[in-house]
Amino acid sequence: MPHQKNGKNDGRVETDDEQPFRDQLRMMQRAFTASPVRNMIIWLAIGIIAVILATAVGQIVLNRWYKPFYDTLERRDLPAFLMQLVVFAQIAGVLLILNVLQTWLSQWIRIKLREGLTLDLINEWMKPARAFRLANAGSIGINPDQRVHEDARHLADLTAGLTIGLFQSGILLASFVGVLWSLSAGFVFHIGEYDLNIPGYMVWAAFLYAATAATLSWFVGRPLVKINGEHYSREAALRFSLMRVNEHIEAVSLSSGEANEKRRLQRDLASVLEISSKLMLALTRLTWVTSGYGWITVVAPIVIAAPVYFNGDLSFGGLMMAVGAFNQVNTSLRWFVDNIDSIADWRATLLRVAAFRSAILMTDERHENDKRIEFAKADGHRLTIDRLEIALPSGCIKLADQHVEIRPGDRVLVTSAADVEKAPFFRSIAGLWPWGHGRIALPDGDNMAFVPRTPYFPPGTLEEVLCYPESPGRFKKADMMSVLSKVGLGKLNSRLDQDMRTRLKLNELEMRLLSIARLGLHKPRWIIIDEALDTLERDAYHTVLSFLEEELGDAAVVNIGRMVSGGRFFTRVLQLRSDPAGNSLRLLRPKSLRTPNPQLAD
Repeated sequence: MPHQKNGKNDGRVETDDEQPFRDQLRMMQRAFTASPVRNMIIWLAIGIIAVILATAVGQIVLNRWYKPFYDTLERRDLPAFLMQLVVFAQIAGVLLILNVLQTWLSQWIRIKLREGLTLDLINEWMKPARAFRLANAGSIGINPDQRVHEDARHLADLTAGLTIGLFQSGILLASFVGVLWSLSAGFVFHIGEYDLNIPGYMVWAAFLYAATAATLSWFVGRPLVKINGEHYSREAALRFSLMRVNEHIEAVSLSSGEANEKRRLQRDLASVLEISSKLMLALTRLTWVTSGYGWITVVAPIVIAAPVYFNGDLSFGGLMMAVGAFNQVNTSLRWFVDNIDSIADWRATLLRVAAFRSAILMTDERHENDKRIEFAKADGHRLTIDRLEIALPSGCIKLADQHVEIRPGDRVLVTSAADVEKAPFFRSIAGLWPWGHGRIALPDGDNMAFVPRTPYFPPGTLEEVLCYPESPGRFKKADMMSVLSKVGLGKLNSRLDQDMRTRLKLNELEMRLLSIARLGLHKPRWIIIDEALDTLERDAYHTVLSFLEEELGDAAVVNIGRMVSGGRFFTRVLQLRSDPAGNSLRLLRPKSLRTPNPQLAD
């Protein structure tokens, strides 16, 4: 992955994630196979298959009912007419029950498919360090919430709906082709002195009619696959922009940046509206075809069978029975026409989910195959760093010292010039950033704690947050109160059982002090801090150092941050230096999820 930077490279690499359709289907198959609800889905599928088969039988019985019913109308036979209405009520009642049952089963299948697919994506995404690697892999890692939440839900809904519809259409087609063939077997066309008999005439007419509609619909609706994919991508970009502004609204307001942010949001909205207009035009063109054929279908079967009826070779009831069978066959055959926009939507959504899942797995592969920093276990209780160079998109950073050895009890400050990015060094020590050169040997078996610049607290009570990632039962409440008091948060001792987010509402300083107090409970032997102390005011800064000295005197403390004048806590200083001409990093940037292209063809 690292490469020598030159003038023709922007630090990114284009990777081909335009997977063949069969690979996308394999992705769905793997997700289904690994699903904890797989057996439930199979039983629901068996149930809906049975219901669809029973419905097909009911539809055949209903089609046969057309002939005696319409014949009673032709004969004006009132008693027989009323009797046929009773028969219809019985048939319709059974079909109604089957329709309701099918709806219930199909909704359960949608729910379980979503559960299985979403759990699979969450399980893959939440494997150790994967989410972080993906977030730093390029554009595909910007908004994984969209893929896991909305795209997975939409894909599950479309997959269930289209699959059930296709199977039902296939069953109806198999059921009514024979019926329609037998009904049109006796159709004879009298042309002058000649009689023309076409076996299965209405079957061939239905196939030709549906094939014409399907072919035209595919040519008109094919661009929807690409446009739908672009539409989802731009909608996700707008959603991300709105979330970003909301998360940083205080900083935006303090810098009077509302006008600038408004222009950015307007630009993203314009991009969404542009692709929405293209989608609207494409759907409008498709509607001309699908609706046009829909209206023609109202009279098409009657027109097709009319010559035989007007020649007196077919009764009115027989005509209506033939029309009903033709409509069933045509409905089955035109499933593709009726669902072309949903199929295009499904293909676009499948591509996005498949690309996201493959990118998750790809980050592991690239992490193992492309890394250059060697991670090892150190001999004894020490941390060693040799000839470390950390690759970044804009070059690399390195330690001025070729060899560094840190032992328990050491107090080390890692600092740099203001223009040097220090966070990758923290991530490399933690094993999250493996790209570069050199060797990092971590102490074998020792408890290490990493303190990021922005502390993370899960939802829960103060007690749960303080003990995270352990459970509250792991520590005594007296110990919790002790560490809180020693970092200056003694006022919280009586509020351990209160929800941190909704009741306590701590300010930024208090949250940083809470993250330090947590160290006093867990007693790590190695503490790596990423600029978390730089934002502390002087009194809080010295309180934290005193706490570390008193509670964690035997632990090694490595603080990555700026130099503080007059400080005596840190006994060693290491310098990070930037090398713009060094090895740079190419980021993962899948093709199907690139920056939106405004030049999509209409």
